[in-house]
Amino acid sequence: MIAGFTSGTILLTLVSALFGGVLGYFLFFYRAQTKIRSAGETAQHILEEAQGKAKEILLEAGDEALRIRKEAESEGKQWQRDLRKQERQLQKRRENLDSRLDALENRSRSLEAQKRDLDRAKREIAKKHEQQVVELERVSQLSKDDAKELLLKRVEQESRQDMARVMREVEARTQEEAEQKAREIIVSTIQRIASESVTEVSVSAVPLPNDDLKGRIIGRGGRNIRAIENATGVDLVVDDTPEAVIISSFDPIRREVARLALTKLVADGRIHPARIEKVVSSARKEVENIIQEEGERAVYEVGVRGLHPELIKLLGRLKFRTSYGQNQHAHAIESAHIAGLLAMELGANAKMAKMGALLHDIGKAVTHEVDGPHAQVGSELAKRYGVPPEVVSIIASHHHEAEQTSLEAIIVESADAISGARPGARRETLESYIKRITALEDVAHSFAGVEEAYAIQAGREIRIVVRPDEVDDLSAIQLSKNIARKVEEGLTFPGQIKVTVIRETRAVDYAK
Repeated sequence: MIAGFTSGTILLTLVSALFGGVLGYFLFFYRAQTKIRSAGETAQHILEEAQGKAKEILLEAGDEALRIRKEAESEGKQWQRDLRKQERQLQKRRENLDSRLDALENRSRSLEAQKRDLDRAKREIAKKHEQQVVELERVSQLSKDDAKELLLKRVEQESRQDMARVMREVEARTQEEAEQKAREIIVSTIQRIASESVTEVSVSAVPLPNDDLKGRIIGRGGRNIRAIENATGVDLVVDDTPEAVIISSFDPIRREVARLALTKLVADGRIHPARIEKVVSSARKEVENIIQEEGERAVYEVGVRGLHPELIKLLGRLKFRTSYGQNQHAHAIESAHIAGLLAMELGANAKMAKMGALLHDIGKAVTHEVDGPHAQVGSELAKRYGVPPEVVSIIASHHHEAEQTSLEAIIVESADAISGARPGARRETLESYIKRITALEDVAHSFAGVEEAYAIQAGREIRIVVRPDEVDDLSAIQLSKNIARKVEEGLTFPGQIKVTVIRETRAVDYAK
């Protein structure tokens, strides 16, 4: 029974399982069919939407293509209109060019005709000219070459006279304007420096309170005077000059040391060899201090910087050097001020001009020790102590021993002449004055055609009278320049000299 129950149960279970499987299959199939139908419906819906959008896109593309086509057709029509317009303009220009070409051809034919007429007229004129030349030669009894030579001579003579007149007028006008401008600059410069009219002059005589001191200065057996001369290197002249002792020496520094020492000895009253050596040593140191102070004062007053200490000492030594009575230290300072003002007026380098003018006579501080012109000696000293080459050239050329290479060199030369030639600056002996005047007249007489020569205005002007049959107007102008150039080359003079050539023609007749 149990076995039968078990078999039935198993069979029932199998039947149930089979039924369940079939039922599950049908349920799965049903669900699958449902999903397939839903997916198909979804796909159909998507397909319908895609077809709608495709139709819209196709419609929009068609509209856009239609619009582009219309625009292209419009632009094509516009291009056609522009092309037709350009064609009309080109046609018009072609017609204008054709008309101009026709006009040019007509004008060319007209010009050729006129040229033929001109050639014919020229031939006729040349023929008539030859006939006139032949007739003129027959009437004047002169050949063509003779007449031309005569005409050229007359034209040359008239041209020389006109040229001389024009040259005189231009030179006079230029000189007048230049002198006026130069006068204004120089007057302004001199007024601005406001220097004294007479400069200090070194003293070479020592005053004595009485003549009894002369014996004490000489000393027993001349020992005191020998001690002074040996210590200072000067010569003492004790003569009949009342209440004075003369100091003689070629060296101004030694002379100044002797003057100071002798002045102190006279004031102190104790005069003997030991005292003399002590006082001379003190005087020498005092003079050295004066030299240093005066050199530094000159540099400071002028405003020049960077000079070597030895050059400053040499500037101070000029305190005891004179030229024609003018103190060279004051002359150097004055020249530097003048050169600086002139350089500023003329647009030159004022610093260079000042330094060149301050040092232009530096060679005079040692010319008693070194042979040679002071300009050459000074330039060598300046070069040795590191002065710029431009300033060295100025020093070397201020008396034309060397060629002047700059405007500043000419300015320094002018400043030197102004300082030395102004009234009261220097004194000149009668003998040297007569020699200078005579030499000036001799230079003028050395030229051919000069009849008389007179130096006037204290040698500031020379007037030359020439023979009119030997010197014409043009030659007179050249003669004045030649004389002035020879005076510059051969003579030394302060300031400037005016050269005036006078040519005078006189006609004399007698009434009987």
